[in-house]
Amino acid sequence: MINPNSDVILSVKNLTANVDGTPILKGVNLEVKAGEIHAIMGRNGSGKSTFSKVLAGHPDYEVTGGEILYYGDNILDLEPDERALKGIFLAFQYPLEIPGVSNLDFLRVAYNSRQKALGLEELDTFDFEDLVIEKLGVVQMDAKFLDRSVNEGFSGGEKKRNEILQMALLEPKVAILDETDSGLDIDALRIVAGGVNQLANADNATILITHYQRLLDYIEPDYVHVMQAGQIVMSGGKELALKLEAEGYEFLEAEVTA
Repeated sequence: MINPNSDVILSVKNLTANVDGTPILKGVNLEVKAGEIHAIMGRNGSGKSTFSKVLAGHPDYEVTGGEILYYGDNILDLEPDERALKGIFLAFQYPLEIPGVSNLDFLRVAYNSRQKALGLEELDTFDFEDLVIEKLGVVQMDAKFLDRSVNEGFSGGEKKRNEILQMALLEPKVAILDETDSGLDIDALRIVAGGVNQLANADNATILITHYQRLLDYIEPDYVHVMQAGQIVMSGGKELALKLEAEGYEFLEAEVTA
């Protein structure tokens, strides 16, 4: 049972996980409170994307130890859809195309499933269309994208904006954005970042997975964490991201071993 009065939404304790028998996460610890934005940075292969997928419950990743507490409850036994219904949202680095499935129908079913899980009123087709048209403004999307198949023929920027549209409708408590800035030109980056900023509030939290500091020019994090070899090895404020941008990840070797 979710305790909405708790300020700690997500608490990850000594999380370890394998992929095809290979250890990837080797003891991740992270606490995320309501109203916070956390950025997780690191080299390729450091475990960032694996961490995001494990949080969401991806079946290809085997959790071998630790806990993921969501409002105090361990959610490791929950399926991905159960986690989503509770308010955990993952925006993919490479959103999939789903030919033959209307974007509008996909969004409506997802929205009503979340409403039902919360014990709230589901919307019929007409009322939902009014709602989604309103939410389109968050990501500056044209309504014509609602009639197309999910992400089919969308540009990289359009796919990422469609992910943030889902986020706007589902109103998750924890939004995990896995390299949302990947492949975006500067205009698309501004639009996507603007949508994320509009949706952040005192009752939810955001985790940004990114390689580059440039995303943090538009979404200011409360905390920046650096992953290396499957662990969070350093945490700080936005100045840590600026240091990484200026010096690269080499300085970590001396800092971590000091």
